[in-house]
Amino acid sequence: MTLEPPAKFFVNSGLVSSRSDIHNLLRPLLKQTVAYRYFRSGQLVGHGTGWVERIVVEEPGTSTFFTPLSICLNVDSFEHLEFETRPDQLLAYTLVQGDERIVIEFAPVHGAAEADGPVQQAFRFGADEEYVQMELGGLEPGGEPGPF
Repeated sequence: MTLEPPAKFFVNSGLVSSRSDIHNLLRPLLKQTVAYRYFRSGQLVGHGTGWVERIVVEEPGTSTFFTPLSICLNVDSFEHLEFETRPDQLLAYTLVQGDERIVIEFAPVHGAAEADGPVQQAFRFGADEEYVQMELGGLEPGGEPGPF
């Protein structure tokens, strides 16, 4: 008599569809710089690098979005997650919804010595800095930048 194990078992790769499994696999991305590629019907539609600001579950009013400044991942936005271990021992994540796929990988923080272009760096505080202040400005009704 064969008994089905109570939970699935994965080593280095797999496909998960339960919200708790997706959430647990995505948690290491929180507060990390990642590279993303967005595919629709197998065609590359967009790509970039951003900072994972939030990972949410059971928040149906929260959208998943990718921008260079901030990424928010809502587990409920996707049917399943495919993951695999790369040769450098980091994970590559593929979030799937219908014919749309978003591939997420940790962005490199150190490039090869012979690299010609700029290398993506993680945001770091200075030794004596405790916070970062950002000011967003808008246009006043007369077309001039606002005072804030």
